[in-house]
Amino acid sequence: MPAPTVRRLTEYVPLTKAQFRERFMARFYDPAFESVATELERVFEQAWDGYERYRKSPRTQPAGAGFADPSLPLPIEWLAAKRAVDTALTAQRDRSHPSRILLVSASTRSEHTCPGEVSKTRRLADHARKTIEALPHHEVDLLDVSALADEPLKVIYPCKACVSTAQPLCHWPCSCYPNHALGQAGDWMNEIYPRWAAAHGVFVMTPVNWYHVPASFKLMMDRLVCADGGNGDPTSIKGKDPQLAKQIELAGWPYPKHLAGRAFAVLAHGDAAGPEDLRRSLVDWLTDLGMVQAGPLAAIDTWIGWYEPYATSHDDLDKDRAIFAQVEQAALSLASLVRQLRDGSFEPPNKGLHGPRQK
Repeated sequence: MPAPTVRRLTEYVPLTKAQFRERFMARFYDPAFESVATELERVFEQAWDGYERYRKSPRTQPAGAGFADPSLPLPIEWLAAKRAVDTALTAQRDRSHPSRILLVSASTRSEHTCPGEVSKTRRLADHARKTIEALPHHEVDLLDVSALADEPLKVIYPCKACVSTAQPLCHWPCSCYPNHALGQAGDWMNEIYPRWAAAHGVFVMTPVNWYHVPASFKLMMDRLVCADGGNGDPTSIKGKDPQLAKQIELAGWPYPKHLAGRAFAVLAHGDAAGPEDLRRSLVDWLTDLGMVQAGPLAAIDTWIGWYEPYATSHDDLDKDRAIFAQVEQAALSLASLVRQLRDGSFEPPNKGLHGPRQK
């Protein structure tokens, strides 16, 4: 078989210094920064130098023991993220630890900035939280996506689809960010990966935003692709060598599922269209990750205020006590499956079987 090629289409055209300066200074639009204009100019010159020389990861250290090439320098930030994921996995496998449920409230709607009102999703997530925390030996990690809207300097950067070039090019956890040369720092995913890894069960709760999940949560979904076959050793491909990654994949790649075996539940709600299709999509996604649905009660699609005014949607939620009951049942089903997975009593129907099509 001929060696695979790396396809390229256009030549990279960097920003001019004037273009870069315009974007850099836009972050300091507040007139209050005029008193430090001289200092900002000095900072800008250093930022420009980092961009021009492309210092993506200016702080590195040798990978160390456990890597294919222990001497290869890797970003300090990625090594810290890797350690956090490994520590989370160790805790997740410790039978003495409480059962940990990651509860994801996927709405970006914020009560602390505009629009100034809590989301219905967060209210339902809080109900699920209380249900699970009432169980003995259980704890909840509430991951509220609305933090992206009301916390400063918090961001999830988009997936670059490294996996579509070659699976080993996609690192677990993701190493595409931070990219200091491009000013892409503060990526929230370095905190989020360990939280998924530490969970025994995950309950995703989301509204329908134009027939799909909110864009902020979709960023998280895309960046979790590295959990589905990602490479835990960047030194095996000399960091980010696409040609080498292609060769390694074609030589035989195991496509490890780093989140496999965790239980999940989902709830998708809408007011006019979309929750049924979205529920199916979420179930398919989590199943592809190797996670296990906590029975039929753990996959909910529902309406809140069917074609009613948005202004009264919280009132409509108040009236629909069945939705709260569904959330309780899904949470309890999730906790039940987690217990069976942890004590070994759960027998998956596909035990011992391996699908002929990986990836």
